[in-house]
Amino acid sequence: MTQKTDAQQTQSDLNRIGRKVVVIGAGPGGYVAALRAAALGGEVTVIEKEHPGGTCLNWGCIPSKIMKTSADTYMKIKEANEFGIKFDGTVIPDMALIMARKQRIVETQRKGILSLLQHAKVSFEQGRGYIKGEGIVAVINSDKDGNEHEKEIQFDALIIATGTAPLNIPAFPFNGDSILSSNDLLNLNEIPKSIVIVGGGVIGCEFACILSALGSSVTVVEAMSRLLPLPSVDESCSVILQREMKKRKIKLITDQVVEKAEKKDGKLIVTLGISPFVDKVKIEKMVKSGSKPHVIETDKMAVCIGRSPLSADLGLENIGLKANEKGWIEVNDKMETTISGVYAIGDILGPNHIMLAHVASHEGMVAAANAMSDKSMEGSDAVKMNYNAVPGAIFTMPEIGNVGLTEREAAAQGLDFTSSTVSFRTLGKAHSMGEIAGEAKIVADRATGKVIGVHITGPHATDLIAEGTLAVNLGLTVSDIARTIHAHPTLSEIMSEAALKGTDMAVHG
Repeated sequence: MTQKTDAQQTQSDLNRIGRKVVVIGAGPGGYVAALRAAALGGEVTVIEKEHPGGTCLNWGCIPSKIMKTSADTYMKIKEANEFGIKFDGTVIPDMALIMARKQRIVETQRKGILSLLQHAKVSFEQGRGYIKGEGIVAVINSDKDGNEHEKEIQFDALIIATGTAPLNIPAFPFNGDSILSSNDLLNLNEIPKSIVIVGGGVIGCEFACILSALGSSVTVVEAMSRLLPLPSVDESCSVILQREMKKRKIKLITDQVVEKAEKKDGKLIVTLGISPFVDKVKIEKMVKSGSKPHVIETDKMAVCIGRSPLSADLGLENIGLKANEKGWIEVNDKMETTISGVYAIGDILGPNHIMLAHVASHEGMVAAANAMSDKSMEGSDAVKMNYNAVPGAIFTMPEIGNVGLTEREAAAQGLDFTSSTVSFRTLGKAHSMGEIAGEAKIVADRATGKVIGVHITGPHATDLIAEGTLAVNLGLTVSDIARTIHAHPTLSEIMSEAALKGTDMAVHG
């Protein structure tokens, strides 16, 4: 890397000022990219066809956590006697009130984002943005009479952050009534008596826990052999979650898929078949045992099995940029597409990248830094995205937090590793909370002791994973964690106990 002289650095900084950056999409990737580009001296415009905050704020992370908080509160009230609290009144969850609270919080967050953009002198354009030609983006919006108006905006650099929408399955398309998308679940006006959730991934499992806690009879159908069949989720996390969901009377059906769903006498009749992912040996066993297709009668069915890219009407062809065959946009580690000066971030990159809000925000910062760089200057440095230490946060009951390699991934890479596991029931704080289900696992390189993965299932796992993320990111060892004093009585002691066990100095674990 060539060191810049003071004169070169000054000229580079001057060249940044007034550089026009356009961001299409104001989700957690887009608005963060806009703020970073503005902070670097850019003249920034954000285009958003709906509301600021993107899927995360409006149709995902925040609304679902609001619903989960209500579900958690309802469960705690129902269990009040266990905590020495007598409650003689009637407690009933009210979906209308839950949705009203959700809307208030979402509106507050939207205003907060707009305030940040305004303070940073970022222009916010409401409407559908598309690429009209080289260096030009157009914004289309409609007036109160339905007449469309188009406004052109020039750019030196473009950041695409349009995200995704729920994947609609042709065999049983969303109708907003009996067959629901994950978006529809966030707009329920009543708690369904019964619901089948298709897909045992993150979204499906989170909603299964929420709706079950609020009183629904829930069945989860998953095509794979376990819930949360993601490479980043350790199999032990799935085992614990499945056990705890069964305790909550959630029915779990794996290795099967929905073949059809038909409305009959006010009910939805859901017919299942053997999953295409099931191996021949297992199929033969199922046939020999006389296993018959499941037929489930339910009030509603929610389809939570994927997302589709919002890239079709972006005008990519007008600058020679092609999405792949599935509609995802491909980028390099600078978040730059095949077209110089055009970047893409967030869920529009597809499942080959990590589709999480906090990842999109970091991608946005990387894209903004590179969009604002003066590439004509000798020695200009590119900022690169690093995915080595990305935490996952799954808000099931109990929660799951993960970072780094699972045992299966470590083995697949041929690594010589060790793992140490400690149960939450060893912690006084967990007992005082009445939440002892779960465990923490630290996966480490045997030779160096470096932490290469942390997997937590249990109370507040999504908060506790931060320490594991720091350890993986900085290459800390299990001994580094074991030598760190953790406050007592806290849930964070689970990391201390797991690390002490990993260094053969177990106290309670």
